[in-house]
Amino acid sequence: MISNLEYYKVFYYTAKCGSVTGAAALLSISQPAVSQSIRQLEKNLGVTLFGRASRGVKLTAEGELLYSYVAKGYEQIEIGVEKVRQMRNLELGEVRIGASDMTLKFYLLPFLEKFHERYPDIKVFVTNGPTPETLKALGEGRIDFGVVSTPFEAPDNIKAMPVREIEDVFVAGRRFLPYKNRMLDFKELEKLPMIFLENNTSSRSYMDEFLRENGVVLQPEFELATSDMIVQFALRSLGIGCVVREFAGEALESGLLFELRFNKMIPKRSFCVVQSRKAVMPAAAEKLLEIMQYRENGPKK
Repeated sequence: MISNLEYYKVFYYTAKCGSVTGAAALLSISQPAVSQSIRQLEKNLGVTLFGRASRGVKLTAEGELLYSYVAKGYEQIEIGVEKVRQMRNLELGEVRIGASDMTLKFYLLPFLEKFHERYPDIKVFVTNGPTPETLKALGEGRIDFGVVSTPFEAPDNIKAMPVREIEDVFVAGRRFLPYKNRMLDFKELEKLPMIFLENNTSSRSYMDEFLRENGVVLQPEFELATSDMIVQFALRSLGIGCVVREFAGEALESGLLFELRFNKMIPKRSFCVVQSRKAVMPAAAEKLLEIMQYRENGPKK
């Protein structure tokens, strides 16, 4: 069993410098302290590690053998210290993020672009999935933080910060022009072909719950994995699409789709940044969050 690692450190630098004087200067200790450490290590091992040389000291055969192993250890330590320094200075590292197609496209992407411009050597891994999957990945420590959309139930060990409002809309193509500019009741949706996201998303859960509260239960003709596909289906007049407004923005502006109007407002939701209350955030992830919060909240006073 190794009794005192400090002895091996002194041994390493003495052998590397070839002199007690050089080791003392590098370690900022006295020459007698270096000599005492070497004598104690030799006593512990029961061998002589250094012999006198014309200038300084020279390793014995036993010393050469020990140095071949000790040097590897200290060189690896030095590499490790340098890697930590690089991580601290954001010259090395990685960020692991959980995000859906929606939160990535309409919130996170500009921040990732800015972050990459500043810190090109940091690797960014984005785990793509709906809100429930992102929360699970965060709880299991597989991501550093996530960007999700409400509604969701966050465990006590996860904190959530709203960062942007979003609005759900119903959009339609030319087949449904008779409904344009009409004030509708949500109950009328039960008579129309509907295009929704799949059941495992917070967006679908939110809209299902809102419609139930208004006495409406829908059985969508199409359930799709992404909002982009909902827009594509709506453009082909396959049904009434339910999406966050930004996804249909270009099609609405061009007139290829129109937004249905209702006699009751759909409450807005939010994008939220979610973090673990227990996990230690890597320096790179902290910096990305700092950039994101700066953009949302303005310069810190």
